[in-house]
Amino acid sequence: MIFFLTSHSLWLSTMVVVVLMTVLASFGPALVRRRVSLEKLTTNNEIAGFKFATVGVLYAVFLAFAIIVVWEKFSDAEVVASQEAAGAVTIYRLSPGLGDQPGAAVRDALSKYLNAAITRDWPAMEHRRTNEYRVTRLALDAVYRTLWSFQPSSPREVAVLPEILRQLDVITGARRARLIAADGIVPDVIWPVLFGGGILTIVFTFFFGTKNLLAQTAMTALLSLLIFSELLIIIAVDYPFSGPIRVEPTALVRVLADFGPAPSAAEAK
Repeated sequence: MIFFLTSHSLWLSTMVVVVLMTVLASFGPALVRRRVSLEKLTTNNEIAGFKFATVGVLYAVFLAFAIIVVWEKFSDAEVVASQEAAGAVTIYRLSPGLGDQPGAAVRDALSKYLNAAITRDWPAMEHRRTNEYRVTRLALDAVYRTLWSFQPSSPREVAVLPEILRQLDVITGARRARLIAADGIVPDVIWPVLFGGGILTIVFTFFFGTKNLLAQTAMTALLSLLIFSELLIIIAVDYPFSGPIRVEPTALVRVLADFGPAPSAAEAK
């Protein structure tokens, strides 16, 4: 369900999570008032207020913690994509130090990897099709094989080759990190607590007794709007490479545009 909301437009997620839940919550005070008299509800205002304060604080802390963690992980995904691009730039710039033909072979293999990462990895991460990661992995293996087949014969080549391999390890680690991040940030066990805590907090407001039912309904609706808007933030960034708010392969595209051939139309399909 969470991935379904993430993979569709932000408007659909907003309508389902925020608008629909707020509308349902608005009927709560009236339904309770039909079964429980105002006098009985009023007598519980004081003790219900203490309990509501406790529940509200506990849930607010948990919700704030979840938002901070999710946003930090989303930012980390952006950093990882930038690190992958930075490693590729360094290899492109160092590859001439291996000589004309070996350097060209390294650049060609690296361009094919970046091409595969853009046209294969990103769509696969968006739709969680892990079986398509193999194409990019094979392209990365080809870069390693190209370097392993090279035998340095000059002091410059001896110095350049280890640095290129180190940058290739950076690319490999960055790719592994983004593939892991593509599976989602919030563990499945946390979602029932997030939504259950929000619903419980809102339901508490149904059992307060105020003479003005319209005012109580409005306060309940505003609280619901606030809680589910914050939950929408978590849903929107839970999968950093899916949905309307996601990390794009912009950094890799720019590297490929500056140093290597652009993806062909056939490869982009």
